[in-house]
Amino acid sequence: MSRRKAPAPPGEVRCTVTVCRGCCCGTGKVPGVDHTGQLATLKSGLGALARVRAVNCLDACEQANVIVVQPSAAGRAAGGRPVWLGLVNDPDATSEIVGWVAAGGPGLADQPAVLDLYEFTPSRRVRRGVED
Repeated sequence: MSRRKAPAPPGEVRCTVTVCRGCCCGTGKVPGVDHTGQLATLKSGLGALARVRAVNCLDACEQANVIVVQPSAAGRAAGGRPVWLGLVNDPDATSEIVGWVAAGGPGLADQPAVLDLYEFTPSRRVRRGVED
């Protein structure tokens, strides 16, 4: 169960949630997944609390669908680091991400245990392209 914190003041972005929607993620590679609905759930659930962005390809195609949760400045100052989540093809996992980010995300709120099952470490080259 995630801890809920007060919402961020208007205009303050807490985290950045990067959603891969390139060659493998967001396509028919993973049949039966509502890719459009997943992105809509993230955007509607996080609203002004986080920046949600779709990118062409995160180059971790074997992990489709990939979502990266980057901490806010306050989260990074508290020790939070970007969390790469792969095989996020279940609506419940998407809801867990929304709850975690709404509670503060990396460094500010405990990551839901179920997301440990989705976490992976991409190559240094791939990480550098998103995290810088």
